[in-house]
Amino acid sequence: MSSLFIALGWIFAFYVYHAINIFKQRRYDMQMGVARGCQPPPRLLNQRPFGLDRLEQIFRADSESRLMELFLFHFRFWGTTLEQVFLGSQAFGTIEPANLEAILSTQFEDWGMGPRRKVMFPFFGDGIFTQEGADWKHSREMLRPQLVFKQYEDLEVFREPVANLLEALPANGVVDLQPFFFRLTLDVTTAFLFGESVHSLERLGTPGESEFASAFNTAQDFIAKRMRLQDLYWLVGGRKFRQACSDVHRFADQIIDQNLSRDSKRIEGQKKYVFLDFLARNTPDRKALRSQIINILVAGRDTTACLISWTLFLLVRHPNVMDKLRSEIACIFDSRAEVTRSELRKMNYLQNVLKETLRLYPSVPVNSRTALKTTVLPVGGGPDHKSPVLVPRGASVAYSVYSMHRRPDFYGMDAEVFRPERWEEHMPLNDDPTNAKWGYLPFNGGPRTCLGLDFGLTEAAYTIVHLIQRFPVIRLPPGEKVELIGVEKQTMTLVVSITEGCKVEVSRDQK
Repeated sequence: MSSLFIALGWIFAFYVYHAINIFKQRRYDMQMGVARGCQPPPRLLNQRPFGLDRLEQIFRADSESRLMELFLFHFRFWGTTLEQVFLGSQAFGTIEPANLEAILSTQFEDWGMGPRRKVMFPFFGDGIFTQEGADWKHSREMLRPQLVFKQYEDLEVFREPVANLLEALPANGVVDLQPFFFRLTLDVTTAFLFGESVHSLERLGTPGESEFASAFNTAQDFIAKRMRLQDLYWLVGGRKFRQACSDVHRFADQIIDQNLSRDSKRIEGQKKYVFLDFLARNTPDRKALRSQIINILVAGRDTTACLISWTLFLLVRHPNVMDKLRSEIACIFDSRAEVTRSELRKMNYLQNVLKETLRLYPSVPVNSRTALKTTVLPVGGGPDHKSPVLVPRGASVAYSVYSMHRRPDFYGMDAEVFRPERWEEHMPLNDDPTNAKWGYLPFNGGPRTCLGLDFGLTEAAYTIVHLIQRFPVIRLPPGEKVELIGVEKQTMTLVVSITEGCKVEVSRDQK
């Protein structure tokens, strides 16, 4: 009996100690909030305990392929910074550039990735996307020099995959381009990583050919659902998720083994740059090597495939933009097939088309950070939404680049219209230096800015130029649905893709 009383006493003492610490932390937070002039932002009203209705809303919107539409509605209805209760925890959302500057740059050390590592680790392993602190800094310093433009300036890594894409497409007829673009970017990324592509565009329909892509997509779908549950991520998983992760890991191991074996026989002094060679020399742990490869493979395949898909999706729905882009290509290249990186960068209208596509459909449309200590967001509180906002330690802040990029006060009253010409005009965005720097973030910002942004933009530009050169006719198929921008169905995993695909009619004949 005495042992029971002792145990109960220890439990009671633990809870008392825990309660005292909570009280002290809240008192400290309150004092800090008063000292910094903080006021609460608008708060989303919950209809059910613990904010379970928010979770229900999110999963319903996701099942209906309109998750970004839901987020955009909340920011427009409640304000550009808001507070909510989500699964019993305090959470925030923001689309204010000043707040993003604080989270991603000036107060970078106050913020962490939250449960992201645990959520993503079964698939991504110990790579740059799941790392923080010293490990992340080491990975970034190691990878940055390998992704500078001199490693692909001759565009050789893009030539064969894009040529295979053009050969795989029908000469005439209706085709869904999106699956082809995902194969293209897989081929380009593996060519860059390993010195040799997996040639998925040449293996269409062969046995087992789609196993990797299917496992890749399944794993990412599970990761996206786990991310939405935050600390309750463990409720989503199971055998199907584990099998998908295992299949991707096996695929990565196979191509790493094949290419390391081939590279060991490479003649000394061979000039061809191969990413894997460098990574293998600097990552002696085999699992760590696989993890970094998978991290880069995900980034290189999915984000660029989505960018090219959305670009063609928009171009065929805006024939005037397509015609203007086609004229620019014809003016610069005539019938010449060879394209250089410097020429691509000088194509102002093409660059504006890509900017406008990334504004409306940023590849990673929503992200989040968790406060490592009690901190302050610069704006969003009070009746005028201009006062600082206190964010307690452990609270998460989601930021939606998708919603921020559609703000009329930044991009004009036609912010939801695809109009590349806006990038040559005055925009309200540029009236304030903070807004100008942090109000357009297709590749994130601060120390975690995407290392591969130039690679992805170069790949997208190169592909689009060659596609338009090859097909004199690329247009919307007869009877294809045309909706207002943002109303079309969107699939959210770690990126946002087109649920119903990118169907176009192509022809090599002038018509």
